[in-house]
Amino acid sequence: MQSTDLTLIKMITSHYFIKRDTIVNKIEYKGRYFFDKFERVDEPLNYSVQKEHEEDKIIAAHSLISKDDKVENIVFDYNGRTPERFWHRAQLLLREEGFINFTAYQSKTPGHLHLYVHKGHTTLNEGYQIANKLSIMLAQRLPQEWRMFPSLEMPREFNILALPYELYQKERGASWSKHM
Repeated sequence: MQSTDLTLIKMITSHYFIKRDTIVNKIEYKGRYFFDKFERVDEPLNYSVQKEHEEDKIIAAHSLISKDDKVENIVFDYNGRTPERFWHRAQLLLREEGFINFTAYQSKTPGHLHLYVHKGHTTLNEGYQIANKLSIMLAQRLPQEWRMFPSLEMPREFNILALPYELYQKERGASWSKHM
């Protein structure tokens, strides 16, 4: 994927995570245990790390929550079998709700998508609320085959996503919205 495609996402680049073969950390959260295989690297997420990820030398992930509890993107992690149908329904919903900038990327598994809704500087609590609202609204039209990020159901350390591999579709601007 070209680096310009990744610039469509406003990622937190002050640090990144690398997937390890062993469990790095065990976290208890809300009565459940989570086993973390991603190790935090306190170095900038730069082009060379992205290139290694693209060449399958490493699996790198980026954080969705900044150090000052701000969220730039609300993300649908779609793991179903009909990405075209999901994309179509999701873009109609997002347009209807007033979101005009969003981008879908293919993940490593064919047919799985990461749909980034570019929200801008949003507080973490508002991000949780927006993610939950969008998920509930989309679940009225489709079987729920996705997870939402940021999520209250997982520890803060698990609100990360692997870097995308390929651009699927993007929606930019609002030339159509003046007619609504």
